[in-house]
Amino acid sequence: MDFKDYYKILGVPPDADSKAIKTAYRKLARKYHPDVNPDEGAEDKFKEVAEAYEVLKDAGRRAEYDELRQYGGASRSGGFEPPPGWQGSGGFSGAGGGHFEGDFSDFFNSIFGGAGPDPRRQRSGFRGQDAEIEMPIFLEETVEETSKLVEYLIPVIENGQMKEVKKSLRVKIPAGVQDGERIRLKGQGGAGHGEAANGDLYLHIRLVPHPLFDVEGHNLVVTVPLAPWEAALGAKITVPTLTGKIHLTVAANSQAGQRLRIKGKGLATKTGRGDLFALLKIVMPPSVNSEARALWESLSEKAGFDPRAQWGN
Repeated sequence: MDFKDYYKILGVPPDADSKAIKTAYRKLARKYHPDVNPDEGAEDKFKEVAEAYEVLKDAGRRAEYDELRQYGGASRSGGFEPPPGWQGSGGFSGAGGGHFEGDFSDFFNSIFGGAGPDPRRQRSGFRGQDAEIEMPIFLEETVEETSKLVEYLIPVIENGQMKEVKKSLRVKIPAGVQDGERIRLKGQGGAGHGEAANGDLYLHIRLVPHPLFDVEGHNLVVTVPLAPWEAALGAKITVPTLTGKIHLTVAANSQAGQRLRIKGKGLATKTGRGDLFALLKIVMPPSVNSEARALWESLSEKAGFDPRAQWGN
């Protein structure tokens, strides 16, 4: 059994990032797809490219493969065997994009333990290519389930030529989605060839930065500006939330940097809502007139307060 250099098959260096690997795969898949390339050996080359991508696109499988390369597999031209006691991750599901729905090589099965029984592997043809897009979501849209229209490109083959066409789909985004979350929409990717299944659509959630709120897990933080006299005397102020404005009482002698907790006004979770924290920030007027300045001077004399007293002399 020969060692397969998946990096060489895709034409990328071993330190290539996921974007470079995906780009190389798509280029080669277009070149060797049997419906596009009728040359002898194109189908075998397509299978080889798809197998290489199946390994390198997955961080776990790629790490296992890289370990074998360090073991010396990349320098061997034949007779490869996994190290003694080697046990791959197994459990391969074949859920990646655009790959052959038949048997993978003996080399692949020797590393990852084969696919195990999978009725999909009995079907002939090629599974459709997956589509992956970033889905920007505003914080206000995470409070409850929302419906959004998405448009993306999927590969299709017409008259022996592969091209990309635009597809529109209205999708439901569940409440409480988080930044970086990945949502799978089964069968909404590229069309399968023959009896094979369509690819899937994956939405990568990206929370749009908000002009007022910072995100801390399921909690939100809003910076609340206070005039010096509001902090000193206390005040009732209006504070924005994702679902409208609320009234908040600021106690007398409040300090800059103090956080006031507003329960249940954060981001949605599976069990409820996070909290909103009001971060107090004391701000000075940009300018004062002579009368106001005289009052500040009088306050300075009468208050007898040294904010740096703890420093000592």
